[in-house]
Parts: sequence; structure tokens; C-alpha cells
Amino acid sequence: MPSDNLNFQCALITGGGGGLGKALASYFISKGKKVILAGRTKSNLESTAKEIGATDYYVLDTGKTSAFPEFVSLVTQKHPELDCLVNNAGVQKPLEVSKLDPSEFLYKADEEINVNIRGPMHLTLQLLPHFRLKPAAMIINVSSVLGFVPFSIINPVYNGTKAWLHFWSMNLRTQLRDEPQAKIRVVEIAPPMVGTDLHRDREDPDDNKKEKNPISLTVEEFMQEVAEKMERGDGMITAGPMGREIVGAWYESDKLGKGYKKIEEGGM
Repeated sequence: MPSDNLNFQCALITGGGGGLGKALASYFISKGKKVILAGRTKSNLESTAKEIGATDYYVLDTGKTSAFPEFVSLVTQKHPELDCLVNNAGVQKPLEVSKLDPSEFLYKADEEINVNIRGPMHLTLQLLPHFRLKPAAMIINVSSVLGFVPFSIINPVYNGTKAWLHFWSMNLRTQLRDEPQAKIRVVEIAPPMVGTDLHRDREDPDDNKKEKNPISLTVEEFMQEVAEKMERGDGMITAGPMGREIVGAWYESDKLGKGYKKIEEGGM
């Protein structure tokens, strides 16, 4: 049955107060899963949790990893059934070396790196001991097609962080695949352009909306395809013509996706 591929009871979703985090949370709840939201803005978390029926929510800045040990201890004690982590929280800032003072560039770049790289890595590693006690668990990382082709020139740091998350997801999946003590699946979701609030820091924060950019997907269009592929059991998920073309070409390349598969299987 398709639901067998959603083999978890309770998901923690970072960046769950809106956008794709909220959409994933609503989908999981519709499938009978418990959902715990985490994010930086209490009002958004509170209203979203009430609207969609989330089990709980926590105010958490995933860019401040020093808070993770206390948070992980608290959430696993209060919700021992937790067996899925969705690393969805992310920030995207326009950064142009010719327009910004180096100190401002670096300040904003460090924020992106902290949220987009250090956050998922630290939270994943600190939850792994808990997940290893489960008969099955899932780690879902939300990357981007910009991690495959960095065509958003004004987002050089964001593009790089999503490339890191893509490669981290691949290697983590390989390393966890054969662990004898647990069955932990690693799923990567690489969105194309989707009409969320991700572009809030741009001159036109709505330039990713379908009415301004026909290649963009609505959140509903995106989730319809993601849901089908999650229930099918895909480990690498994208959506829309642009996403399928870019991600598909990467995985079909003899030097890239196929090359990694050979190494993963012990060949060259």
C-alpha cells in the first residue's frame, strides 16, 4: 500500500509556520500522522497549529544550534513517538558582491549558512540516537533545484547551501542504509520555483508567484506531485517540468547521478 512508504508516526517540521512547511504538515496530518511544528515566530506557529490540527509547536531558531541539546531533550521526552524529522527551515537573501559592503555580505551569508547548513546537520545528528531506537524512522531534507544548477545569480550563498544539503542527503542515505540497528530512510525534496514567501527579501517579493512567473508552481501544484512521489516511496523528489528536467538530467548523467550509484554499490 502507498501508505507503507510513510512509515512514521510523528514528524517534527522546522519552518513549519507557513509555506512548504505548513503544506507538508497539513499533508501528513491528512494521512493520520502527528505533526510538531518548529519555527522562529510564535504567532505563526500558534495560528498554523490551530488551523491544521498540529500536535504541538515550539519556538526554535534553527540558526542557533546551541539551543538544540535542550530542545531535543525536551521534544523527545514530551513526544517519545517522534520518528521523523523534516529539515525545511531555510532563508534566501539576495547577495551581490558589487553592491554590498563585505561586512554586510558576510553577516547575511553567515545567517544563511547557519540556518541552511548547520541547522539541518546539527538537528539531524542530535536526533539520530533517538531515531536509532525506532523500528523505522525518516529524515526529510528540503533542498532546491538551485543546488543542482545555480541559475539564481543573486543568491550565491543560498545556491551553495542547497548544493551542500543535496550532497549531504545523498551521503547520509548511503551511510544509514546498512545500519543494522535501525531502518532510517533519507528523503530529499528539491523544490523548483514555488509561490511561497521565500523571496521576501527581494525588491519584488512576489516574483515567484505564478501570476508574475508562469514557470512557478503554486503550493497546491507542488504538493500534489510531492504527495504522489512520497507515497510511491521515492527517495529523491522534485516537481514541475523545470524540477523534473534539472534533477532528472543530474541523475541520468554518467558522471554524476549514475556515477555515484556505481560507487555506492561498490563499483567505479
